[in-house]
Parts: sequence; C-alpha cells; structure tokens
Amino acid sequence: MGATVTVLGASGKTGRAVAAAARARGLTVRGTTRDPGRLLADGARAVEPVAVDLATGEGLVEAFTGADAAYLVVPNVHPDEVGIVRRALRAADEAGVARLVYHSVADPDDRRMAHHLRKGEAEELLRAARPGTVVLRPAAYQQNLLPAVLAGRVEVPYRLDAPFSLVDLGDVAEVAADALTGRLPDGSTHVLGGPEELTILEVAETASRVLERPVEAAATTAEAWRAGPGAALPPSALSDLLAMFAAYDESGFTVDPAPLARLLGRPPTTWADLLTKETR
Repeated sequence: MGATVTVLGASGKTGRAVAAAARARGLTVRGTTRDPGRLLADGARAVEPVAVDLATGEGLVEAFTGADAAYLVVPNVHPDEVGIVRRALRAADEAGVARLVYHSVADPDDRRMAHHLRKGEAEELLRAARPGTVVLRPAAYQQNLLPAVLAGRVEVPYRLDAPFSLVDLGDVAEVAADALTGRLPDGSTHVLGGPEELTILEVAETASRVLERPVEAAATTAEAWRAGPGAALPPSALSDLLAMFAAYDESGFTVDPAPLARLLGRPPTTWADLLTKETR
C-alpha cells in the first residue's frame, strides 16, 4: 500500500469520490466524518473512518497525524468555510502533513455569490501559509442533476437556456488523486470544467435520447423554490443558494474545458457518457 492521505468529509458526495479515486491509486485513505458508522454504512469499508468535528476542529490533528497529504473539502455553502480551512491548516501543520490540496470552486472571485468569495478567501489563506498548496476549482457537477433527470423531470429556479460547463465528479476525483500523489506541480491552481456547454433544456433533451424515455425540463421561480425545496434550509444556505440561482439566471456557469482534458490525458466525461454509464 502506498502513502496515507486524509480526506475531509469522506461521507459527503465529493469526499466519497475523492477517497475512492485515491484508493484506486493504491493510497491508504483516512476519511473524516461526524459519524463513522455512516461512512461504513456507505460501503466505504476500505476507508479508515475518523470522527472529526469540523466546526470545532476536534479530531483533526489525530486524523492528520501520519498522513502524507490531505484533501480539504468543506460542506457545500458552509458559512464557516474559512474557519474550517484555518483549523484544518493549523492541525495539518501540527501533524506534519507535507501536501495539502484544497477543493475550491470555479470563479471564486464572483462577487454575486458569497460562498464563492469564501472559497476565494480560503485560497488566499492557504497560499499565504502554504504556498505549495494545490487548488482545484471545479464547475458544477453533472451528478447534481442526475437524480432529477433519472426521475424524469428536472426543475430549476433559473432560465432553462443558461449555459453550464457541467463536469463529471469522477473526473474531478481523478485529478484530486493526482494532486494527492504529488503529480501536479506544487502551488498550482486548476480550473475543472466539463467538455461541453449545455443548457438545462439540452440536458433534458440529451437524457431523453440516451435513456429512451421522456425527460422534462421545467423552470420554477425563486419564490416557489424558497417555499418548497429551500424551506428546510438554514438561513445562510438559503441566502447563498438564492444568490447562486440569480447568478445562473444571469449568465449560467461556464469555464474553459481545456485544462481538464490536459490533466486527464483523455477526453473528459460528457453528459451522455455519464447517463450511459449510470444506466448500464
């Protein structure tokens, strides 16, 4: 078995994918989680679960001790992104972790979205303290839309013709594993976008063709989304997501697809590729 890496939030969507990709490279993986039993229940028995409270930093030093590298990913739209990264940095220094990789977002300087700005601030913190930190900046995941599409209807609170560079989470995780093994240059930053620009209408049209059954695309209002799916969210997450939807409505979310293809050394996964794989 190769080097040991610690993946924050290994029971979350991104953490699970990164942990699996790291395991596929022969790395020993520790995964932090608030509930180790949940991580085991997810089928990640090849990942050593470590109980960590990201809100306080409790358990981080233990999780990082003996690790050669750490992947820092914070729960989506978390209001204390910078605080969590600061505590993780402090613990990584104390534990002697040599390599850090930070999961940021494409366009971290977009002032329309507070959660993007928090990631930008966390990047600055890491660069100042650890200039060798590798930063990954993914676009929105294809997988975010997959459950709704497979159910036959994708409804979004922004215009259906807004363009997106949807990226496959598996491709992102493959690049993350490269970063954890030191294959990416120290201090480098990488924008990770999918190989095609798709609107929600095109997402549904492609799905209808690949799945050979109707998939509907529908637009709802921000007010209806707030009263429906957003009703149970904490105020900070609700505010962040509504701001994100407004930005999407204005300009979509697209990035240059070339960097991901260069990093993978192969064509990145298309939306049709993912649908085909998921329905085999």
